Amino acid sequence: SQTLQATRNPKLVLDELLRIGNRAIVSFPNFGHWRVRFSLLIKGRMPVTKDLPYSWYDTPNIHFCTIRDFVNLCEELGATVEKATALDANGQKIGLSMPWRFWNFFGQQAVFLLKR
Repeated sequence: SQTLQATRNPKLVLDELLRIGNRAIVSFPNFGHWRVRFSLLIKGRMPVTKDLPYSWYDTPNIHFCTIRDFVNLCEELGATVEKATALDANGQKIGLSMPWRFWNFFGQQAVFLLKR
């Protein structure tokens, strides 16, 4: 949990997780959250937030992604999303009836249950 973005090859790690276990639970900070976008747009700097607490030069996160990026990676790997949720700053679920683009914009973190 919260480690996929800190690996050298997240695609390979996810592929191996699904090969070995057939199912995987993956969580990650969403780089597509509106506060991250706002920080980049207005300040022109990499954001430092509760979910992304490090400066760009000392972060363990080497592969930032958005929820949409992750869904695309799952499709590329032939993984099926069994369940998914986006969480706000308080760890509360974003409404499940909302399309992915809203999850991507409002979710600070994402949790996925995948299968192959």
